[in-house]
Amino acid sequence: MDEGNAPAPQDNTPRWRLIGPGLIAAATGVGAGDLVATLVAGSQFGYMLLWAAVFGCLLKIILVESVGRWYLASGQTLFHGWRSLGRWTTVYFGIYVVIWGFVYGATAMSSSALPLAALFPAIDLKVFAVLSGLLGLALVWFGSYALFEKLIAVLVGVMFLAVVGSAVVAAPNLGELATGMVPRMPPGSLFYVLGLAGGVGGTITLAAYGYWLKEKGWRQPRWMAVMRIDNSVAYVMTGIFVVAMLIVGAELLHAANISLARGDRGLLDLAGVLGERYGRTWAVIFLVGFWASSFSSLIGVWNGVSLMFADFVAHLLQPGDSLSEAPTAPGTSSKAARFYMLWLTFPPMLLLFLDRPFMLIVGYGALGALFMPFLALTLLFLMNSKQLPPQWRNGPFSNLLLGITCALFVVLGARELISQLQALAG
Repeated sequence: MDEGNAPAPQDNTPRWRLIGPGLIAAATGVGAGDLVATLVAGSQFGYMLLWAAVFGCLLKIILVESVGRWYLASGQTLFHGWRSLGRWTTVYFGIYVVIWGFVYGATAMSSSALPLAALFPAIDLKVFAVLSGLLGLALVWFGSYALFEKLIAVLVGVMFLAVVGSAVVAAPNLGELATGMVPRMPPGSLFYVLGLAGGVGGTITLAAYGYWLKEKGWRQPRWMAVMRIDNSVAYVMTGIFVVAMLIVGAELLHAANISLARGDRGLLDLAGVLGERYGRTWAVIFLVGFWASSFSSLIGVWNGVSLMFADFVAHLLQPGDSLSEAPTAPGTSSKAARFYMLWLTFPPMLLLFLDRPFMLIVGYGALGALFMPFLALTLLFLMNSKQLPPQWRNGPFSNLLLGITCALFVVLGARELISQLQALAG
């Protein structure tokens, strides 16, 4: 029986069986860059910004719940909702998804290759990067959604062992950990606070959540309670990762005044610190967890963003301007989705062998700075629109929380956009 037409689970259904799309969204969103950002915050300020990281996870729960509620209550994909706000959304998303995919493909392959190159230094990093892209492509191209979900769950388990295990061996100071939940902003911490609150747990992959609900077969409002459990548990797991990395940063780096390299390479530095403190075995475990984090993000994007691109193409090909009937969102086997999988894989390989074009990187950064404000603001409109049945629209409290989320992402986006313009001018 189609899960989407089956009755929703009973109250005695084990909660772990209700987790799926949310875990994918969370695992895809928590990449190596997010782990490094949290590590750096811990190394700079100890436990003092823990509250900001946890607050950021709560904001992601609100944002992703809105994406899921939109899909289940309206029966429409998020892109169809965006299109109802005007053609400008189609223009922005079309430009964004093409440039973003080209640059992100190289970034994801490089990030997956870094820990493998550290484990097997005799093999060139570019070889691992190309193989990572090809493996991710094959898994998404030939695999079913059920296989994809199980693979993500295994990778999250590996991440949990490496990240949470590292926090345990670092022996956290429980007293300082508790005080870290008290909101405070030490001097120089403003943008660390904003980054932790807004940067951990995904960007465009948050918008893909509704497409994974569709793939899972959860398609009607009766799945609303299940979706909320799925989303909440998944981002609680994200919160555990964030707390664990902040502990590692505070205990191993802050006290010893150890600095990390920028970007994903910071995790290689951390593996070296873990190896010096706890032996080569633990360094290897952490590097495997680093790989799991990066590769889960890779296959999540290859799957979820390809579904979004296919829906974008389906709307472009829809005749006329009428929005009364949404086209059926294509699956991963559609030509458009597979085209985007190829776009994520092969053209970005050129960037692995060349210096990244400056203008392309600036464009990528500028468009990326605008995406989270775009998502939050459009959701604020959609969740209060007449396209939703009244019982599923936002109430005052939901609007307040989503409004706070919007404001945060507008500030973060403006800051990033200014930095990109300054880079262009320089």
